[in-house]
Amino acid sequence: MIPTEARLKALLHYDSETGVFRWKVRRGGAAQVGSVAGRIESKGYRQITVDWVAVMEHRLAWFYVTGEWPPYEIDHINGCRTDNRFANLRLATHGQNQQNIARAHMTNRSGLLGVTEQGGRYHARITHDGVCHRLGGFATAEAAHQAYLKAKKSIHTHNERALHHAAI
Repeated sequence: MIPTEARLKALLHYDSETGVFRWKVRRGGAAQVGSVAGRIESKGYRQITVDWVAVMEHRLAWFYVTGEWPPYEIDHINGCRTDNRFANLRLATHGQNQQNIARAHMTNRSGLLGVTEQGGRYHARITHDGVCHRLGGFATAEAAHQAYLKAKKSIHTHNERALHHAAI
C-alpha cells in the first residue's frame, strides 16, 4: 500500500532543487538519518522502499510536492532517469512518454528509430495517439530516418530530448 503523505513526510525529506530524498529516521542497515534513500533498480530508475512497498522515486517526488498521487506516468524532461528534481518532472500519458524514445530497439536491424527494412527497401513509420502513420519506402535507411525525424518534429509534442538524440 502506498504511504500516506503524512507518513512519507515523517520518514523522508525531499529536496526539490536536487531531487534527493534523505531519511529523517533510522531504518536499519544503510538507511541512517540523513543518508540518501533508495537504490537504482534494473531499468535505471531510483526506487525507495517505504514500509515494505517499493515505489519509484519520481512518483514519490510528485506526491511529496503536490500531495496527489500522479494519475499518469511521470516523465523525466531531460531523459535522465535518476534526475528527480521537481522541475525535471512532468505528468505524461503513456503515449506522450513514448514520444521520448531516442534510440531504436536493440532488435531493430536498421539501427535507426522509426526505420524498418523489408525487401531491400527501408520504410519509415511513426505512431501518434495510437495510430501508425506510414511515411513511405526509401532506398536508404538514412533517407527513411530523415522522413521519420521530420514527422517526429511536427507531430510529437513531448520529444525535446528524443529529437536531439535521434539526430546524433
